[in-house]
Amino acid sequence: MHGHPKKLAVSLSFFSPAPRPANERERQRAVDASGVLRAPPDPVLHHLVTKTARLFDAPMAGLSIIDRDRMWFAARVGIDVPATSRAISFCAHAILHPDKPLVIADALSDENYAGNPFVQNDPNVRFYVGMAVLGSDGHPLGTLFASDARPRDGALPLAQLVRLAKQAGQAIADLDRSEAAA
Repeated sequence: MHGHPKKLAVSLSFFSPAPRPANERERQRAVDASGVLRAPPDPVLHHLVTKTARLFDAPMAGLSIIDRDRMWFAARVGIDVPATSRAISFCAHAILHPDKPLVIADALSDENYAGNPFVQNDPNVRFYVGMAVLGSDGHPLGTLFASDARPRDGALPLAQLVRLAKQAGQAIADLDRSEAAA
């Protein structure tokens, strides 16, 4: 057979899962102790997620809890699944620096995230912003985040996200107290 060989499309984009925080054992104990994984859906958390989606004019937002091998949504808007793998989670990266928001303006053009399955496939995430939600002991339980299929540029209301994430941490602490009282 003569002719031109078929060209294979090869993606040179890679994605590495976030490393575990140095204090992962203590962080996981804080997640387990918070009770949020056992709590029923909470209207306060849903309200904070809805506010976050509006704040960033984003179709997807959530309050993620980073568990051992999964990222579970304590509340979500525009996201169909209740959980995903921690390995492909943007939020697992965000908890590594709990004192500042993680902003990814265009994940497709960011060499650290371009190969992520959520970038390469549905929901085609381009923009992500997330702030760690801290438990009562100060360990990051997960993140309050917003994401979109269109990239962003320009100033973002990060100070408001930080405040909402603090409110989410307080709401989770309140869940823990109400569960303990029950």
